[in-house]
Amino acid sequence: AISAALRVWRSDPAIRVVAMRGSMHSATGGAAAEPFGAFCAGGDIRFFHRAALSADPQLEDFFTEEYQLNHLIHRYPKPCIAFMDGVVMGGGMGLAQGASLRIVTERTKMAMPETAIGLFPDVGGGWFLSRCKGHLGEYLALTGVQIGAAQALAAGLADVGRDSGDLNALWDGLAHWPLVSGPAGSAAEHWLAGKALPRNDHRDWPSPAVDRHFGLASVAGIIASLEATAGSDAWANDTAKALRKQSPLMLCVSLEQIRRARKLGLEDALRMERDLVRHCFHTVHLGRYGAAGETVEGIRALAVDKDRSPKWNPQRIEDVTPHMVDPFFRSPWPASGHPLRDLA
Repeated sequence: AISAALRVWRSDPAIRVVAMRGSMHSATGGAAAEPFGAFCAGGDIRFFHRAALSADPQLEDFFTEEYQLNHLIHRYPKPCIAFMDGVVMGGGMGLAQGASLRIVTERTKMAMPETAIGLFPDVGGGWFLSRCKGHLGEYLALTGVQIGAAQALAAGLADVGRDSGDLNALWDGLAHWPLVSGPAGSAAEHWLAGKALPRNDHRDWPSPAVDRHFGLASVAGIIASLEATAGSDAWANDTAKALRKQSPLMLCVSLEQIRRARKLGLEDALRMERDLVRHCFHTVHLGRYGAAGETVEGIRALAVDKDRSPKWNPQRIEDVTPHMVDPFFRSPWPASGHPLRDLA
């Protein structure tokens, strides 16, 4: 529905700007109790689990359409504003990060937590996380840590911060969108001019320790480095423990993804991720399909059986080898048959 609307609005001269928000619903699940407060927590991972077990072709279609939508937003010719109030995770990040203007509030809770379910930072995560300064992208991708507005601004994952109480007035103000020409981002900046938007500074984040550890060559090296200082550094200790709980295989895939994406353009980065998704659910080179797949097992443990005890394979980061990781980055399709071949 979002893709269809955006394609229609793209050529509609009556549409000057597109804005996205997520409504907070009442506890009873009825009508929206508040027009803001819950941007998007991501896709229905239980559907991924069911579809993978039943070999439902809709799973492949879903991911192809999702990446096409991500690309459409990134390349949209009209200003696009994301009101990133409340939870902004996974698929929500995919929607928001392509926007011309990304607004966060004191209620923003942002994360890319995919490694916790044996996946990788998808929906363009390789692209936008790899553009964070230093090796912050590796840290956010591997740990899935949740950050707030000030950290998002410091990371370059948001453009402006506003109090959530200001959002209704900003939304209503879109009716007076200025008639300016030029790039979508410039139009968004023009709209904001004179509104005295405060930009929250978080100059002490990330700490130099992020680059020191997450700039290392391998996940095993990162964890070893963290554990070497864990006795005197609570952050290093907590971070190492968190990484030890994630899928060793997908941590290694995710690290490689971020580092490859840093050298790719948007379209190639999205095509690479589409390849990765296919391999996650059809891990041919390891002979793992259906329930035996790393991602399906991760979803089972977190959202289906909810035992939070995934049986990762391999279980230790030290046992992951290059021949397990490298084939994830070989496309299962020829260039002419790639599902995202038409991205431009």
